[in-house]
Amino acid sequence: MSKILIRGAKVLGGEAQDVLIDGETIAEVGPNLSAEGATVIEAEGQVLLPGLVDLHTHLREPGREDSETVLTGTRAAASGGYTAVFAMANTFPVADTAGVVEQVWRLGKESGYCDVQPIGAVTVGLEGKQLSELGAMHESAANVTVFSDDGKCVDDAVIMRRALEYVKAFGGVVAQHAQEPRLTEGAQMNEGIVSAELGLGGWPAVAEESIIARDVLLAEHVSSRVHICHLSTAGSVEIVRWAKSRGIDVTAEVTPHHLLLTEELVRSYNAVYKVNPPLRTERDVMALREALADGTIDIVATDHAPHPHEDKDCEWAAAAMGMVGLETALSVVQQTMVETGLLDWAGVAERMSFAPARIGSLAGHGRPVSAGEPANLTLVDTSYRGVVDPAHFASRSRNTPYEGRELPGRVTHTFLRGRATVVDGKLA
Repeated sequence: MSKILIRGAKVLGGEAQDVLIDGETIAEVGPNLSAEGATVIEAEGQVLLPGLVDLHTHLREPGREDSETVLTGTRAAASGGYTAVFAMANTFPVADTAGVVEQVWRLGKESGYCDVQPIGAVTVGLEGKQLSELGAMHESAANVTVFSDDGKCVDDAVIMRRALEYVKAFGGVVAQHAQEPRLTEGAQMNEGIVSAELGLGGWPAVAEESIIARDVLLAEHVSSRVHICHLSTAGSVEIVRWAKSRGIDVTAEVTPHHLLLTEELVRSYNAVYKVNPPLRTERDVMALREALADGTIDIVATDHAPHPHEDKDCEWAAAAMGMVGLETALSVVQQTMVETGLLDWAGVAERMSFAPARIGSLAGHGRPVSAGEPANLTLVDTSYRGVVDPAHFASRSRNTPYEGRELPGRVTHTFLRGRATVVDGKLA
């Protein structure tokens, strides 16, 4: 592999420096570097980040290749600046055995656009009744450390306790989709004034908050790790903040769409805004931003949920829940967190690379931009402004809530172990 010299980039938003990539690693970082024969990338004014890591991606393969494949999903990830994604288990068949997680892991190896770390199901078939082969999945070639029934809640407290106890043996983590099922039967959107006016079934905040409260107490009781998926309410923030103040080993994520969009968009009855958990109130959005800024919420995770057009281009009640997010996540974070002064770019690197890699125990990612480290890097033109056009997405699906919306920032280059996967904003 040839040498690459990135010239004049602001590393983590700081001072402009040169970064020399030699093969798979960063050889040198500093001012006025030179390297004979190196490919030079003029990056003056751009921000250089460690490759982004998404702890919550739906790649749909095996079983729903009409929505996404590992190849198209990792191409979308690279386009968004990601060098690693964690693939959720709600595939067909469910990723609840060593065989299925190894299949997903190998498909990721073959795709070449980013590393794919499978997430194993907590329960067999996501049915919440019997623990999956947690140990076998961990010991497989895929080396699974994160387990989740995402899309469904592990609502049985005994099953949840057993899962937390089991993963503790090898330092794993259970990632909970916090949704009390009995409180959300028939739910179509956030429960409140807007749902009452529209006549749509409500998804109350307490359905999320009650599960989080239970699970942080279970994690404390068995001295294990729990991660809260797509936290979405101000009340959930307060519970996680309280749990952390007690020393409970809990981490939490927020999605880009919950940092920007509110339930008011549902008034359009456009099913692109139908998502689980639902878009909440402006008060919730502001609370989530503050919690991400102060570290109560540890990371941003996309919950990239691709669907074919027929599953979204229909009446609201019949539409699938979910939004694509890999290709717009960094832009939304720039708008909601950086341009509002809540985070600097070093803070973005912590919440979109360092911390998710740490939570998922993913070696080689979320590493400092310094000599000797793997050359997993993302170069961002933060001055760019552009209108989102899903026709240009690398994802197989187009269900973005940002179509026609102007967002800041553009990933110009992504490097996976020194190999460019994106060059000048286009897939390599």
